[in-house]
Amino acid sequence: MQSIGIDDILDMESRKRAAFINCLSGAKATNLIGTQDKQGRTNLSIMSSAFHVGATPPLMGLIIRPDPVPRHTLHNILETGYYTLNHVNQDILSAAHQTSARYDKDESEFGATGLTSQFVANIPAPFVAESAIKLGLKLVHHQELAVNKTHLVIGEIQTVLLPEDAVADDGHLAITEHGSVAVTGLDTYHELQPIARFKYAKVGQPVELLGE
Repeated sequence: MQSIGIDDILDMESRKRAAFINCLSGAKATNLIGTQDKQGRTNLSIMSSAFHVGATPPLMGLIIRPDPVPRHTLHNILETGYYTLNHVNQDILSAAHQTSARYDKDESEFGATGLTSQFVANIPAPFVAESAIKLGLKLVHHQELAVNKTHLVIGEIQTVLLPEDAVADDGHLAITEHGSVAVTGLDTYHELQPIARFKYAKVGQPVELLGE
């Protein structure tokens, strides 16, 4: 087993270092973030940094990279206060990955990739019509992190669009049945398959599979 220290990491070529560090956290959710500026120009960007913040109120967090170059997604979120989070599925994977290209602000990734924008009442940001599971969020907190100038964005979920059969009676969401994919690093995507679902863990009791 090799040991890679902080000096070794900092000595890596920048692209290799970025790929390596992005892989270390394991597989992550893959989402398309939809935004629109006040002029009505839409933007779509693939990201793997979304995370759960809390259920009451329902909050989702997002980390956006520093902005020495224009970050259209961040700009639009701060300008309008709204954005969407759309699960990437296998049918739209190539188009979703293409949104990582650096398009000009006047060229929408929707048009460039063939994905379809979808709007619903009270959310002035575009959803991805081809996505099976999608969230509309309202910005409630933004902070530039002093440690590396990345941006923490926290949104409150305003609406969730998903298939009729996607939510179980106990609230469990069937993301695998609707094709949601995961990503490692910046470019390697994975099909999700459930291994096991366990009952709530209790001290002094054996772990049990749900349904037993």
